[in-house]
Amino acid sequence: MQLGMIGINYKQAPLDVRDRTSFTENRKIEFLQRVGERTNPSVTQCMILSTCNRSEVYFFYEEEEQFSQMCAIYTDWFTPEVCGSYLVSCRSEEAVAYLFRTAAGLESMVLGEDQILGQVGEALDFSRTLGCAKKEMNRVVRDAITCAKRLKTELKISEITLSVSYIGILQVEKLCGIQGKTAVVIGLGKVSRLTLKYLDYYGAAKIIVCTRATAKARELKKDFPQVEECAYDARYEAVEDSDIVISATAAPHVILTRTDYRKNCNPEKPRVFLDLATPRDVEQELEREAGVILINMDTLHHISRENQKERERLVALGMDKMQQEVAQTMEWLFNSRMDSTIESLQKRCGEIVEDSFTYLNRRLDLTPREQKLVKKILNASLQRLLREPIHEMKTLESVGEQENCRHFVEQLFQL
Repeated sequence: MQLGMIGINYKQAPLDVRDRTSFTENRKIEFLQRVGERTNPSVTQCMILSTCNRSEVYFFYEEEEQFSQMCAIYTDWFTPEVCGSYLVSCRSEEAVAYLFRTAAGLESMVLGEDQILGQVGEALDFSRTLGCAKKEMNRVVRDAITCAKRLKTELKISEITLSVSYIGILQVEKLCGIQGKTAVVIGLGKVSRLTLKYLDYYGAAKIIVCTRATAKARELKKDFPQVEECAYDARYEAVEDSDIVISATAAPHVILTRTDYRKNCNPEKPRVFLDLATPRDVEQELEREAGVILINMDTLHHISRENQKERERLVALGMDKMQQEVAQTMEWLFNSRMDSTIESLQKRCGEIVEDSFTYLNRRLDLTPREQKLVKKILNASLQRLLREPIHEMKTLESVGEQENCRHFVEQLFQL
């Protein structure tokens, strides 16, 4: 029994193809039913991992024909025209290793991200609920999740931020501290709203939002009580009252100049300016004022690139650690090939014990205590006989030896 993977992900397929190959909950159920109907013999273990960046199906198969059937089912499901040349697949140890990397976020668009780990767990739960995840699928996915959690704890890849807005806030925190300070946020777009959350988290005492949409700024007080709105034209007055200035507008030109700053504000008062806009909101000349520290996108992108390199270094380290655990999972999968034969052998043993006990009990009229003793002795005797053969079956070193042994045992014991 081997693990296979087929699907489409962001590395090969553009966004419109990923949109058209996503699975809804109902479509997952329908696809799993189709797998049982179309594969011969049936593929009974299957898991669908569908996110915004991937649409992948993991499954266990016995024969090579089943792998080809699964590829055909997936392609037909979304039509060959959609899948085109974007379909990817892997099998056996390569598939197991890929699942481990996926769970750890090492195959994600944002290297080392955490969200995928929960998505893998949810995919397994869904598959198990539908009866499509048995011992092998449970073990492999659980091993991947356990390995991912260990790597995240040891390497802390996701703690090395790549978001330029968050890097900017961290730089402000490092330079002047945010707790108890007054901050001005100019603009009310997506980036500005995100910085509000960061300022709140780091304990800003007062946040002045400068925007032309003052009504929207007032609505922010529901989530951020320390927010005050300010008209865009009064932005220099707000800057004068502040310790931190964050600007992220869509203006095509600078909105804070050195000349106007000197006219309206005390240029010697210490202030940190964080310019998150492209093109720039803050004139570069402003950093020449004695009290000004200016952080712009060039600085933040440089830090982000360095952080990306550090993530990549940790990923390489994580790959080495992961490979050892993949090897252990593959060893378990290899040994588990004999489990069904061993289970059948144990079941046959139980049947012999019951038959023998029933005969003896009928002939000897045993007391309840003697019944328990006789059954225990019969079971122990047969288990002793089977102990060495079972041990040998678990230590076979090749698939060929396993197949020969399975065939011999099944004939010998009429399993």
